[in-house]
Amino acid sequence: MASFLDLESTNWSYYSIPVAFVLCMAPHAYAVALAGKNYDISNPRKTEEICAKDEKMSKATLKRISRARAAAANGFETLGLYAAAITAGNAAGLATGRMNRLALTYVLSRAVYNYVYVVLQDNARLAAVRPLVWGVGIAVVMGLFVGAAGKL
Repeated sequence: MASFLDLESTNWSYYSIPVAFVLCMAPHAYAVALAGKNYDISNPRKTEEICAKDEKMSKATLKRISRARAAAANGFETLGLYAAAITAGNAAGLATGRMNRLALTYVLSRAVYNYVYVVLQDNARLAAVRPLVWGVGIAVVMGLFVGAAGKL
């Protein structure tokens, strides 16, 4: 039975880079929406400070804004490494299916990471889940580099 998304014959891995970029922007957009009128487009790095002065904003919302901005920053910190790993894997000629599965795993790990960091960590006892999910994404990146090195 053919799958909906052919992971073996069509190389989708390069498409995952813009998807990963959108996943970096998603928590930022969420933080902007939560900040509402407190978001200053002319000085966005002051958003948390401005929100903290808003007596109508709950501490839970302020914490969620902070975590969303941190999730976005973390995504951008790893995006360049991921794009380089995709490029290295493709340049080395890693199998299309392997590239696609690793790319899909990375993208899914980033989506889950955003959810875990921004939403699930309203409960501090779930904080240990975040580094585990982050580790999955980094393992993919390292797997791509190691696979490329082994192929060359």
